[in-house]
Amino acid sequence: MAIRRRDFLKSAGLAVASVGLPRLARGADTASIYDIERFGNARILHITDTHAQLNPVFFREPSVNIGIGEMAGRPPHLVGRAFLERFGIRSDSADAYAFTCFEFEKSAGRFGKLGGFAHLKTLVDRLRADAGEKHSVLVDGGDLWQGTGLANVMQGRDMVEVANLLGIEAMTGHWEFTYGEQALRDNLERFKGEFLAQNVFLSEEAAFNDAPAFDKASGRVFKPSIIKELGGHRVAIVGQAFPYVPIAHPKRFTPDWTFGIREEELQKHVDALRGTDKVDAVILLSHNGMDVDLKLASRVTGIDVILGGHTHDAVPQPIPVKNAGGTTLVTNAGSNGKFLGVLDLAIGKGKVSDLHYHLLPVFSELLKPDPGMAELIGRLRAPHVTDWSEKIATPDRLLYRRGNFSGPVDELICTALRTELDAEIALSPGFRWGVTALSGQALTMEDLLAETAISYPETYVQEMTGAQIKDVLEDICDNLFNADPYYQQGGDMVRAGGLSYTCTPDAAIGSRISELKLSSGAALSASHRYKVAGWASINGQQGAPVWDVVGKYLRSGRMFQERLGSGVALKGVEGNPGIAAKG
Repeated sequence: MAIRRRDFLKSAGLAVASVGLPRLARGADTASIYDIERFGNARILHITDTHAQLNPVFFREPSVNIGIGEMAGRPPHLVGRAFLERFGIRSDSADAYAFTCFEFEKSAGRFGKLGGFAHLKTLVDRLRADAGEKHSVLVDGGDLWQGTGLANVMQGRDMVEVANLLGIEAMTGHWEFTYGEQALRDNLERFKGEFLAQNVFLSEEAAFNDAPAFDKASGRVFKPSIIKELGGHRVAIVGQAFPYVPIAHPKRFTPDWTFGIREEELQKHVDALRGTDKVDAVILLSHNGMDVDLKLASRVTGIDVILGGHTHDAVPQPIPVKNAGGTTLVTNAGSNGKFLGVLDLAIGKGKVSDLHYHLLPVFSELLKPDPGMAELIGRLRAPHVTDWSEKIATPDRLLYRRGNFSGPVDELICTALRTELDAEIALSPGFRWGVTALSGQALTMEDLLAETAISYPETYVQEMTGAQIKDVLEDICDNLFNADPYYQQGGDMVRAGGLSYTCTPDAAIGSRISELKLSSGAALSASHRYKVAGWASINGQQGAPVWDVVGKYLRSGRMFQERLGSGVALKGVEGNPGIAAKG
């Protein structure tokens, strides 16, 4: 299967069009960026991890995304200059701004925001029209319904309306499950596409009690796949939901369902699609995370391309993975509506003979917003605009979240928790979602909700021994840096406030965290009990919603007097291209 580099990097030509311009501007440039040469007989458009961001956003890509062992120095574990060099992207280009953290603040003023569903709608419609009505399909990789105050209040109903207008025909899920089964099923009743999840099954007890399922014989809760006729050929799209929902989130949301990678069941299903259903191509729509997808691709045969999500990695070129049946290509399409994946397939009888892939940044200033989508977004937001437009602070520094260990957003949250709840230490989950605010950009309540809006936002204060705190850090660190991707079950590292430590990512399990110290400089005592504040506990602690606690802190103006900082030192990863010298 030939992979043509010139097609993967076509959007890098944007740098030529933008050199010397103070800002991108709509107009003739749009054609040169988004005019993709027609290829093949089937086009699959892919978005993932938009996290309900209806309007254009700033979003800084990570400056720390460390790969360990075999994954060291391999996509997606490249950042900054290492990423630019690997994919042949000019450092002064718009693509450098979209795909990396390199000179982010400088480039943000030049190239503006990305994403926005009204702008995305314009681009999707254009690319579908270019391919032909019966030759294209639009799919979503999950984390569509969560990530904003609006989505949280409406339990994802707003995003179902948006998805229907955008034309999403198939999706899988992750945060969608955190609204609970009833809300999920209510939303799916309204969704015009198909929700696919081959790896979600009834528990034994639920099956015995005759709980609802798509297929009672197999125990599958949802439809595993659909077959689309594209360009006269049969293309199977298989859904793979996030495998660790009951581990990463409260079990009460999905008490009757079991999850997992389900490698064996996936192989059987792909074999049936290839054999009984005689499909010509198989696409896996995955929310595994890219490292998991790379391993899965080496073990399951018969899949042509994996369209991946969950880890928010924007990777311009598919990564080929050899397996016993041939080669599977693995992609990942970023987050927050910043990118649209375009997979063009040349399909023959029973096989894909060639393909082209583009991961297009959605530059909002180059795309006129679709009037219908803009009207829908305005109508959905209208009841809340007044309440959420309150300006609660103006930061004097760049606020972002994404990164393996720390980000100013979560440092701010930790400081607020310690201050308002009178705690010595604070812990904040290593969530990947959340947008970026520029220095001097006024923060509103809507912005704060975009960093905190979940269905279990309660804060808590509890006593923990130093040994328990270290165990928590070690456990989460193993989720992030276990050499076997199948054991990487969570997001990024938990953020710690009032506590510093050294992390050795490639050390043995239980030995990665050392030199734990309080902000006073005193060593953390294994036996001493400390007052620890946090939020988003899976154990159901009850306290004020985190956005109320952080909002109170921001309104006080104290963030400008208090030092933010994570206090994480890294050891044993010198020269790792997953660490940028400057971001």
